[in-house]
Amino acid sequence: MINFYKFLSFVIVFVISACASRNVVSTNPPSNSNEMCSILTEKPEWRKSLIQAKDKWQAPPQIVMAIIYQESKFIHNARPAKRWALGFVPLGRPSDAYGYPQAKDDVWRDYIRDTGNSGAKRDVFHDAVDFIGWYMAKTYKVNAVGRWDTYNQYLNYHEGWGGFSRGTFENKEWLKNIANKVASRAELYGSQYLLCRE
Repeated sequence: MINFYKFLSFVIVFVISACASRNVVSTNPPSNSNEMCSILTEKPEWRKSLIQAKDKWQAPPQIVMAIIYQESKFIHNARPAKRWALGFVPLGRPSDAYGYPQAKDDVWRDYIRDTGNSGAKRDVFHDAVDFIGWYMAKTYKVNAVGRWDTYNQYLNYHEGWGGFSRGTFENKEWLKNIANKVASRAELYGSQYLLCRE
């Protein structure tokens, strides 16, 4: 009789675990991050998040995705690499950037305060997309950079609104090259998205 109850307990735990795992969203990066339609087929919940950010913030999905690709390569818990002295003494990380958007603590707090989205997490794709949409909308408001201007939107994203307005990027050829890459990726994603949007 005891064996029967053990078996029954095992079956119940197994069934509950199986049901629960069906509702878990995979945090693995997409298998083909160079093809937007492939990404959205593999991650249908991402499409919903992108559409909501477009409706709420007028953030073009292809630009949001190009920024996330550049910042984290779609790795949900990405962080800047640790620095080391002499190859073995840990010096910590160069910044507190984290998650899909690589948002720093201060600007993430600003986002939560402005939007009231107190439960938002940087390693949740939906929240990351909403954050980038908010940032793009605020960039338009603060520095008059259009939401479709990927190059200058990315420079704002990287340097901050004050840094952009002071022109801190002017002597950073490496950063301007990255902004061009983000713009090119957004253009690529945009041409692909025409084939599979909504």
